[in-house]
Amino acid sequence: MSYTPELKQQYLDVILPELMKNLGYTNRLEAPSIEKIVLNSGIKAVEDKSRVKEVEEDIRDISGQKPVITKASKSISNFKLREGVPVGVKVTLRGANMWEFLYRLITVALPNTRDFRGLSPNSFDGHGNYTFGVTDSAIFPEISSEGNKKTIGMDITIVTTAKTDNDARELLKLIGMPFRGGKKQQIETNN
Repeated sequence: MSYTPELKQQYLDVILPELMKNLGYTNRLEAPSIEKIVLNSGIKAVEDKSRVKEVEEDIRDISGQKPVITKASKSISNFKLREGVPVGVKVTLRGANMWEFLYRLITVALPNTRDFRGLSPNSFDGHGNYTFGVTDSAIFPEISSEGNKKTIGMDITIVTTAKTDNDARELLKLIGMPFRGGKKQQIETNN
């Protein structure tokens, strides 16, 4: 028997029928779903090599996957940037890892954010994808805030199959994404 993450099962059983009703779709395959989640953290090019390793380890701990180190494609003297120097760390989550990460993000990490008032409902890119920034990775329970480590910020992009931003917004709302100015849908747990 294969494992199905709890949030994915809720999407299939509860959210998808509701989404189809709200958006007027007749076919389950027409309705929007989440395709992948990308975590990306930029690194100053002039920082020391150990910083790259720290960021890579933190992103690995948060995502549960080995991240990729992105490097500068060309030299830019005004930014003291040389070609081939590490400038970021990114990881793409799909499948079960994606659903587990999204569940932890909505139920644990975002509520741990200091003075959290909700995410902006307007951060869509026009193609149904949603991006927001996290200024401190310590909101994730996998990251220890002890020690003298610098805080690591990151951008999180949720890529959906939605054709419009309104469809994607409805999908994320039903999944439980805490947008500003709206009521948060509670994720049901079987505990």
